[in-house]
Order: sequence, then C-alpha cells, then structure tokens
Amino acid sequence: MIGNKLRRFNPVWFDQYGDWLEYSIKKDGAFCLCCYLFREQVENDAFVTDGFSSWNKTERLSAHVDDVNSFHNNARKKYDDLMRQDQSIVHAMHKQSDITRNEYRIRLNASISSSRFLLKQGLPFRGHDESENSDNKGNFLELVKYTAEQNDVVSKVLLKNAPGNSQMVSPTIQKDIVQCFAEQITQDIIQEIGHDVFGLLVDESSDVSDKEQMAVVFRFVDKNGIVKERFIELIHVKETSALSLKSAIDSLFAKYGLSLKQIRGQGYDGASNMKGEFNGLRSLISRENRAAYYVHCFAHQLQLVVVAVAKELFDVGNFFDMISLLLNVVGGSCKRKDMIRESHRIKVNEKINNGEISIGTGLYQDITLQRPGNTRWGSHYKTLLRLVELFSSVIEVLEHVENDGTDAVKRRQAYGLLKYFHTFDFVFYLQLMLLILGLTDNLSMALQRKDQDILNAISLVKSTKRQLQQQRDVGWDLLLDNVSSFCEKHDIEIINMEEDYMDSRRLRKKSSISNLYHYQIDCFYTVMDFQLREFNDRFDEVNSELLICMATLGPVDSFREFNIPNLVKLAGFYPDDFSFTEQISLRHELSIYFDNLMEDDRFSNLVNLGDLARLMVETKKHLSYPLVYRLLKLALILPVATATVERCFHQ
Repeated sequence: MIGNKLRRFNPVWFDQYGDWLEYSIKKDGAFCLCCYLFREQVENDAFVTDGFSSWNKTERLSAHVDDVNSFHNNARKKYDDLMRQDQSIVHAMHKQSDITRNEYRIRLNASISSSRFLLKQGLPFRGHDESENSDNKGNFLELVKYTAEQNDVVSKVLLKNAPGNSQMVSPTIQKDIVQCFAEQITQDIIQEIGHDVFGLLVDESSDVSDKEQMAVVFRFVDKNGIVKERFIELIHVKETSALSLKSAIDSLFAKYGLSLKQIRGQGYDGASNMKGEFNGLRSLISRENRAAYYVHCFAHQLQLVVVAVAKELFDVGNFFDMISLLLNVVGGSCKRKDMIRESHRIKVNEKINNGEISIGTGLYQDITLQRPGNTRWGSHYKTLLRLVELFSSVIEVLEHVENDGTDAVKRRQAYGLLKYFHTFDFVFYLQLMLLILGLTDNLSMALQRKDQDILNAISLVKSTKRQLQQQRDVGWDLLLDNVSSFCEKHDIEIINMEEDYMDSRRLRKKSSISNLYHYQIDCFYTVMDFQLREFNDRFDEVNSELLICMATLGPVDSFREFNIPNLVKLAGFYPDDFSFTEQISLRHELSIYFDNLMEDDRFSNLVNLGDLARLMVETKKHLSYPLVYRLLKLALILPVATATVERCFHQ
C-alpha cells in the first residue's frame, strides 16, 4: 500500500527475478541488490540509481539481466561469492589444520619465553652479527635456538624448520612482544594503584642520541602496606621547559586514566624548571592539586649542596676538574693502575720492614683510585681519601707518563697535573674538601638508605649543619695544620701567610691582600658559608611543619615522638582526604590507636613507618583504624630519602 494506491505486482516477476529484485518504499521503486552493491562500474541504470517504477515495461527486467557477460551477471557472481560462507576470510582461517595452529603456538611461546627471560635479567636482545654464518647471533636468537635444542618437538617447528614468513623471531616480532610485556606490567601497576593516592617522581636526561627524555616513577602503598616505587614510562620530550614536561605528564595520566588529584607528593631534581616555586613543574601541578606537596630527595639535595655548589667557586671547580683529569690519565689505563698498585705495595713493604707500621689481617690490601659514582655521591669523599693515601705513587706514575708516555696528549696532561699537584692551592683545597665531605659522609650514607625514617633524616641534617657551623667558626687552625703537614710530607712549598697574595691567574701579580686573608676569608669562609647557606635553602622543606608532623607517626622507641595534636594538624594539610568531621573523629581514633599499640608487643620493636604500615595490614588494624592508616599512607608517599628516579638513568 503506497498512499491510497494499492500496487499490484505480477507474481511471474518474482518467480523469475525475485532473488535480486528489491522494492524500496521510500523511492517507490525496485532495485537490483547485487548491482547496487557493486555499482561503481554502472551508470544511468534505474535499477541502481533511482529505482525502477515503469511496471508496464516488463521487458526492462530482462534487458537489465542481459547476456552471460553483462554487468548484472558479473555482479551477481560477486554477490554469490560474498554470501558463500566457504569463500569468506573467517572460514579460510578456520580451514587451517590443528597441526598448523599448534606449530604456530609453539613458535610463539618459544619467542615469548625467551623474551620474558631476557627482560627479567635486563639483557639485550640483538647481536652485532645475526647472519646465518655468525657464531653468536645475539641473546634472543641464541636462546630460541637453545630452547629448540632441549626439545625435539619444539625443534621440528622452529627456525629453519618453520615457514619463512612465520618464524616469529624477527626484530619486529621481538619489539611487539616486549611492548606487550611493557603494557601489561604498566596496566598491572595502574590497577594496583587503582583510585588510591600516590607520589610522582620525575627526572630528565638525554640519551645517547641526545634526545631529551623524562623518566616517570610512581610511589604508592600497596594493599599489603608495602611502599613501592615503580618505573612507569620513559617519555621523549622536545624540550625540558616546565610547560612541556607538564604537557607530557598530562598525556601520560590521560593514557592510563589517572588524575592529578590523586598526587600526594612530588619529587624532582633541583633544576629551576622542575622545582621552581613560581613557574616550575612543581608549581604547575600544585595549582591543580594543593595537596601535591614537593619534597626533594634528601640524598640528591646533599649532593647539590656539597659538590655542585662548591664547584661554583672558581678555585674549587678547578680542583675537581683536575681530579677528573687525573682519573682519566691514571685510571683510564689498566697498565697505569697496576703501576700504582705495585708502587704502593713496595712502599707499604718498606714501612713494614722499617717498623713504621704493623701488619694485620685485612690491612694494606691492593687499592687504586676510585672514580666517583653518579648516584653514590659519598664516593667523592672516598676518591679524595684514596688520593691522599696513594699520592706518592700517583706522582711516580704521572712522572712516568710525562717522560716515557707514547701519547703526546697524555704527556701534556701529566705535566699539567704534576705542576698543579705541587702547589699550595691543591693541598689547601684537597684538605678543605676532605673536611667538608668528611662531615657530610655519614649523612650521605644514611640518606641513601631505601627506607629512611623522616625524623632520623631531619635529625641528621640538623646535626650536620651544626658541625659545619662549628668548623666554620673554629676549624681554620686545624685545617691549616693539616695542609702544612701534607706539604712537609711530600716536599711541597709552604707559603708564608703574612706575605702578599700572588694571584696565579693574573701572571702572579701581587695583590693588596695577604695570603692569610685570601685563604681564610676568600676561600675557607666563603666555601663554608656557601655550604651553610645552601643547606638552609635546600633543606628548608625539612624544617616545614608538614614533615615535623609526619615524624610524630614514627614507631621508633615505642612511639616516643607520638603527638596527637601534631597528627591532627597533619590531617589538615590534606583537606581532600580528611573532611572536617573526619579530622574531629581522628583525634579520638588516635587516642584509642595509641593505647592499643602500647599493649601489643608485636609493635614494640618497629623502626620505621614502612614496617608500621606492613604490620598494621598483617594484624588487620588498618581496618580498625582507617583514618590513622590513611594518614600513615600519606606520610609514606612523600619521597623524602630515596634516589630511585636518578638511578633509572645511571644503573
């Protein structure tokens, strides 16, 4: 029925053409279904374009079909092929035999298992020469080959016995498998965090191709109460401006369905684009989340204070440059290292024979100059200690290089080092840096512990600052005695402190100040003041109310520092985590919590917050005191004393 008209069709049409004739009410006409599907090659045909409606011209139906090679019959053949199930791609895939599919799975599993082993061990996949005649085709191919050799069933379908286009060992396949592992691990980490809060740790560096990269690490407390730091991703950034880094983090969070509102701690290095108070990455995130408090890694801050800042002074920077050059000249050759060991061994034997030193188990073993590590910042101190101990042997080796070396560049460098090492300036800065690094060595070692207690870290920093101040005030005479003693021992000229200072950088031109004024005021006091000022600036967060309040959660000495008002104040720093009513309830919960823990012997010997959180979960007390446990997790998230992000690049 079309409008008020009743359309009548001849049944003969449908007996003869019904398998392709389709009627459209909208067009009020008939169409050829198969021709319509493949209509690119036909034009001006009513059965394809506007619909056939001239029902009094039935001969048009036969004309459309036409002969055996007509467009309609070709389209009809394509239509039949399309509708035939055994011609479909899906059906073709299912036609593969079970044997073929099983062989494919064996090859794939072998590649996956090899990749899993190499990834777990942190080993490279590719080899320098992966050609057919190579004796070592690289870890991946060799491991797949070894796997095949252990099992005859696997060997029959792997490598040479596999189809050329389905060996599952190409570099592309390797990358795909690794990418699948990476995505799965990352997804597991994200699922472990869930909707809970976490800390964000970021560091920037450039790779061997000079591309700027940003490492991202999340710090969180898992369901078992264990603090975890997990590497999430290495992101390539075109530039390291704060806005560029923030944009990269936004993209990362959007990719994994995270929110900046979940961040409860930030940890970056000391660069202005990262920690800048007004325009740094720190401030950009803090504008969106007021509870994302910034606490710089204590150990890295110490390195910036002790070494990096000292290098800002020309003479101190020159001293470290010369030490670095020495390590390249002497420590860059196994032969020269052996010469130092042998020279030192001879000198030790002479002292033993002369009765100057006594012998004992473990004493006077073979030693050499130690190169400072990138993240073990206390190693600078060990380098200088070794230099003092091996100084005579180092001088002998430098003289050998200068006189008998075959490399002209090394000979000139040895000459410059010898000249510098026999100056009063070298001895003075050697003893000065030994003093400073010695005072901070205990702090450096303590701060690099993985689970550093906040209160202990604060106490160590304060003690170190007091010692630096004390040495600044009364340590000059002792320093000068150490300098004079070293000069006398190694026949280095001792200058007269009352004479006018001769500036070596200005052709030894006399200045209007004395040597005493230069070395005491311009050098000693200036370096010490630099250290103290930087300690106060860079460790300013340590003295903040936030960390002091957190320290009162510590279980050391049976919760000796436990303080309910400070912990309630701490909850006030996190208004998104503790509502006004919860802050009121927290005070009562803390009282019951403290009384309960004092009666439980299992909590009597804990040493840090991490142990406390883990034990609370084990004993189910995190369910009894949910507000306290929430506060504990927030304290653990702040990256106070870890260097995880730095080591992502240097390990």
